[in-house]
Amino acid sequence: MLEAVHEIGIYIHRFHNLDLFKQGWYQIRITMKWENEDCGSVGTPARVAQYAAPDLGSDDVYGIWRIDDRDHSFSTQPFRIRYAKQDILLSMMVAFNLSPSNLVVPSASAVILKFELLYTPVLDNRSNIQDSLNNTASVHEFRLPPKSLLGLHAYCPVHFDSYHSVLVDITVHVSLLKSAAYSFSEKVPSDPTANGDDVGGEHDKSKLVMLVHALSSASDILKEELLKLSQAINQPVDIKEITSSELFGAALRSDPEVADAEVSNELPNVSENPIGEVDFRNNVFLNMLSEDKLLKLIDLIGNQMFYLWSIFLNFHRVNITKILEFLCNQWAVDRKSEWSIWMVYTKVEMPHQYISSLVDGSSYQGLHGRSPVMRKLTGDPAQTAAMRAGLHRRSIAQMMMNNRFIQDMHIFGDPSRIPVVLVEQVVNAPLRSVSGNSYFNQLDQLKDTNSLFDELGSDTTKALSEVNTHPNGHVLKIVVFVHGFQGHHLDLRLIRNQWLLIDPKVEFLMSEANEDKTSADFREMGHRLAQEVVSFVKKKMDKVSRSGVLRTIKLNFVGHSIGNLILRTALTDSIMEPYMKYLHTYLSVSGPHLGYLYSSNSIFNGGLWVLKKLKGTQCLHQLTFTDDPDLQNTFLYKLSKHKTLENFRNIILLSSPQDGYVPYHSARIEMCPASSGDNSKKGKVFLEMLNECLDQIRARSFEHRVFMRCDVNFDISLQGKNLNTIIGRAAHIEFLETDIFARFIMWSFPDLFR
Repeated sequence: MLEAVHEIGIYIHRFHNLDLFKQGWYQIRITMKWENEDCGSVGTPARVAQYAAPDLGSDDVYGIWRIDDRDHSFSTQPFRIRYAKQDILLSMMVAFNLSPSNLVVPSASAVILKFELLYTPVLDNRSNIQDSLNNTASVHEFRLPPKSLLGLHAYCPVHFDSYHSVLVDITVHVSLLKSAAYSFSEKVPSDPTANGDDVGGEHDKSKLVMLVHALSSASDILKEELLKLSQAINQPVDIKEITSSELFGAALRSDPEVADAEVSNELPNVSENPIGEVDFRNNVFLNMLSEDKLLKLIDLIGNQMFYLWSIFLNFHRVNITKILEFLCNQWAVDRKSEWSIWMVYTKVEMPHQYISSLVDGSSYQGLHGRSPVMRKLTGDPAQTAAMRAGLHRRSIAQMMMNNRFIQDMHIFGDPSRIPVVLVEQVVNAPLRSVSGNSYFNQLDQLKDTNSLFDELGSDTTKALSEVNTHPNGHVLKIVVFVHGFQGHHLDLRLIRNQWLLIDPKVEFLMSEANEDKTSADFREMGHRLAQEVVSFVKKKMDKVSRSGVLRTIKLNFVGHSIGNLILRTALTDSIMEPYMKYLHTYLSVSGPHLGYLYSSNSIFNGGLWVLKKLKGTQCLHQLTFTDDPDLQNTFLYKLSKHKTLENFRNIILLSSPQDGYVPYHSARIEMCPASSGDNSKKGKVFLEMLNECLDQIRARSFEHRVFMRCDVNFDISLQGKNLNTIIGRAAHIEFLETDIFARFIMWSFPDLFR
């Protein structure tokens, strides 16, 4: 019987523990099957190549890999996880064979690749480990689209889920081969009516023609990918060039059927291409061949494919490190285009200034002669954003996704349920001109920091003064994560994990200084955070100085909810002053930067009123501007006067129109409809705070700053109507419970997080 087989090689490089909650023994089990079960059987592990011998003397690896004939699965050897960032080197290639039940090539069905994470606690008797590994802790599935089954070489990171956050470095290699079960000696009668079934013979012949097409395409793809890999890693690959004319040989040209057809001109334009090769993909030409000749052709092309595939496997094994690095980098480059399905990009110009509608705008000319923007808004921006995201979500449901990318089923399993991100890239405008109006004054005051350096101590002062003087030194990259009201220091761990995937060398601080203390005054919480950050930075600087030379520091901050106000308050603390010039990226996750002025969520506002009355929570008074009778003496008004944003090189503000806990305009630092017509002192104070914040974000003419607003629209329809969705808490917490939106944003702009 003539068959084709898809050989799918899974190279498993290493298991990296990002954020597993439990110590113990783990194992990875792999299976694969057709997405359409009518297409054939499941994939069968055919062979395993161990690239590097496992450390059998280590206490962290036990036993060997296994193939289970009952479920056609492959399982790695068990390995023990003890601590975070632990690496287990597996370094093995397992090849699965997958063939359709009938000869239909290329297949119309995709293939589902399934990875299972098995777990068992630490056991006293190690000999029972394998029998105990029957608990599936998590599953991560991928889809290989039909187009990829003729040839694919791609990186495929396996992360499992948010409760079992790991990185398994996987590469997938796919090709179409002729089944080894077929031998050219098995001949088929050339006369299709020999078995008395003319229709059946013609049908079989059409399948043979399709197989010639598919094998030819697979051969071209494999040669192209081999050469691409060879050039990318700068390593030669020895491929003997076999032309299609050589494959035909003299026997094909001597075929009477072909000769007669050429003499009678029944095959126009199919003889040879400009370089002398016969075109295998010309249906007219192939249909003129007998089944016997088609089988010869399939046998010849099939042998070439086995030759090329064996060359690739040897080339892969010899150059595995460089190939893995190249495919990993290629995967990162492709993220923005692949995930663009769920992202909508726009560009807007940052306004020069907002002024009250009662003020004569002609008296406030901006730089380059531009007039300020009158604060008039039509419509509700939050409603408009939600509507745009909803329309885009409906269009996603109608998309046909059949490319050659490996599709992560966490995302592609139900594309219409995935968060939609509206990215607004703000084109920078110059700083506003100095005006006599108190609302628009520029406060460019130079601060004397000598005394501040003295307070840090001589060692730290010397270390900071030497930063940037050593061009070949170490770059110390630190990310500080600050939780929100009544939060936990691990609230932002999903964003932390994505950051670690982009830059594994980054140091991170999950702030605990204000855990269980978020009801206090923001000034107290900010001071505690500042002390915690300075202590952490000093410790990391000392560590670098012991092992090398410190070139520079990149200090990044991520805040959720009121954690953003805590960290901005910390930046005003005098002990943070020496570190301000090292600020790099600021990611604000639903932060109430303008407080709760003009909050339209009446239910939430009522809850705040009750909490203030019953518990007297100081930070809530500050958020709602009730901490002082004079609005210009309130904490948030004064905070806006401090230059807490101007030193960051990159600022990304995340918001959601579904988030009822934080006013939409406050999270985005922009105008809101309710303030447009308010000419009271409240309106003027809001306007002044807004302009102060935007002035800090505007880059000076000699600086480059990235400023983006990202609207995240979650699919919360499955949660139904409950208190969380009604008051807007569901979306506020969704920022902490899913990382897909973070993946989209961070991998689309990876340079901001390195």
